[in-house]
Amino acid sequence: MLKPLGDRVVLKAETEEEKTVGGIVLASNVKEKPTTGKVIAVGEGRTLDNGQKLTPAVKEGDRVLFDKYAGNEVEYNGEKYLVVHEKDLVAVID
Repeated sequence: MLKPLGDRVVLKAETEEEKTVGGIVLASNVKEKPTTGKVIAVGEGRTLDNGQKLTPAVKEGDRVLFDKYAGNEVEYNGEKYLVVHEKDLVAVID
């Protein structure tokens, strides 16, 4: 499995099939990028200037909101993941 470094977080973006009011399913290239995802893996945290580690605020299994254009898409074992910095996470969804 992917193990993120520093304050990075690996997400599995949650996608929904979008339909218009008329019931037409939109092609994937027309849809908005997803902004919610499930945390798959979390790095050790950011190192502060004084050498102290700042523990990440999220944990594996959390559902989160993230910035629309954040991170880098990667493919691993046929699955697509998004690797983002913790600062690009907006909120944890309860």
